Amino acid sequence: MDAPARVLITDAAADLVARLVARHGPVMFHQSGGCCDGSAPMCYPDGDFIVGDHDVLLGVLDVSGAGDVPVWISGPQFGAWKHTQLIIDVVPGRGAGFSLEAPEGMRFLSRGRAFTDRENAVLGQVPVITGSLPR
Repeated sequence: MDAPARVLITDAAADLVARLVARHGPVMFHQSGGCCDGSAPMCYPDGDFIVGDHDVLLGVLDVSGAGDVPVWISGPQFGAWKHTQLIIDVVPGRGAGFSLEAPEGMRFLSRGRAFTDRENAVLGQVPVITGSLPR
């Protein structure tokens, strides 16, 4: 069994990402840890958000019309969420202050699906990429 993706994106969210890339250039996500952003996936121009040494790369989304979109999460939050597949979606509403979708009248949100025991066993064999490693 191949390792399941740790992060997916819905078609609606991918469409919005493609529009944001057309306007802003390449983008990346960082899964917010809560507090002010309410655990929302924050979308930034790629390189504008400095990834920390302990941040974990959940995956790189292949978004049609947008290219590769890396998705990061803080190390401690990854520890809590590592048994869950993150699904980036979008709904009408006010986006988080610094996230690129804020002026669009839409906001990204995270949905989750618990990995099966078998999926967790496979993922346990996959090395985790952190911000401290060369990319």
